[in-house]
Amino acid sequence: MSTRPTLTLPAAALAAALTLTSCADATGDDDGAFTYGLLYPQTGSLAFLGPSQIAAVEYAISEINDAGGILGTEVPPPIEADEAGDNAQANEAANTLVNNNVNAVIGAAASAMTQATYDTITGSEIVQCSGTNTSPDLTDIDDGGYYFRTAPSDLLAGPVLARQIVDDGNESVALIARADDYGTGYLQAVENELNALGAEVALSETYDPDSTNFGAVITGAIEVEADAIALISFQEGTQLMAALLESNIPGEDFYLTDGLNDPGLAETVSADRPGLIDGTTGVAPSADNSNFNEGLREFAPDLEVFQFAPQVFDCVTVIALAAESASSSLPADYVSHLPEVSRPDGTECFSFAECRDLLAEGQSIDYQGASGDIDFDDNGDPTSATFEIFHFGPNGYEILDYVDYSAEQNTDQG
Repeated sequence: MSTRPTLTLPAAALAAALTLTSCADATGDDDGAFTYGLLYPQTGSLAFLGPSQIAAVEYAISEINDAGGILGTEVPPPIEADEAGDNAQANEAANTLVNNNVNAVIGAAASAMTQATYDTITGSEIVQCSGTNTSPDLTDIDDGGYYFRTAPSDLLAGPVLARQIVDDGNESVALIARADDYGTGYLQAVENELNALGAEVALSETYDPDSTNFGAVITGAIEVEADAIALISFQEGTQLMAALLESNIPGEDFYLTDGLNDPGLAETVSADRPGLIDGTTGVAPSADNSNFNEGLREFAPDLEVFQFAPQVFDCVTVIALAAESASSSLPADYVSHLPEVSRPDGTECFSFAECRDLLAEGQSIDYQGASGDIDFDDNGDPTSATFEIFHFGPNGYEILDYVDYSAEQNTDQG
């Protein structure tokens, strides 16, 4: 006969309450302040993007707090974790954020790091939103509907880069990309558009980004003698670019992507001869939003790299609006409201305060982000985006133009 005491009704009620509390703790706390986790590259090949990530998150939180916080409670500083460009470390960092009971995770920055962490985060039913992920492979991940991104897929960016190359009068192109989710997806999108435009793809080559010897791909690019070289890479691409420039391929032949959109690139490629990259052009997700840029510059006056800052800012803000719409900070409650607050059947609004007030009046809203009109599709992807055409010349780094591109244009080309 068991000597275990029978659970009385008050004790049973207490146990049920403890169980509910435990479930709530696993997916954020609905009683206290809304807490963001930030999974970003403090170290690793994308560390140069780190300052813009943290600045954008802190700026968005400051705007939210100036308007009274989320659900009337001030938002604390984000809990930070380093993705480090390493799968194991990124997943350990993701576990740290989950164990801290964050209400949402912003990041990771690299698409590959999101591939390594989304199961940990979204599997815990925590919303994950990246302002920098561009890999097409992230569209169909098994995320339970908890993963979103405000950065456009490379299926949108690739055609913009290809058109810029052709518009500049190049008829043959050598494509070189890192062999990962980012590189291979971007390469395919550029190659498809070049073929559609009638340009010759003289070389389509991927490389191991962890290799210490890029000799074969460098030789291949030199031998095809293409009019242009498109380099789809992160920081390791500076080694490839330096070697190709030293082989007398001029800077004006190079086209880059967001992974090398760094105002300090000239000095990184060649500290002794920074003018080597003069003429180099690139394409990166951006925002033609001077008000945002001025506000962020005032908030973080020492910030030099603004890349993806509008998209990261929008992740923070649209999540806050979804929580307001759901009247709950629990991800399971507000996740379904993320698409609703960003779609065009609502009233357009441009800030957390303005949009929050419209929600309080019972109106549906269409948040117009710092990066543009997000309009999440059913996979949590934005359906349109703005890209900047960046350039390196005698006067240094500059932005030549902004280009809008939408999923409808991409479909038409397909």
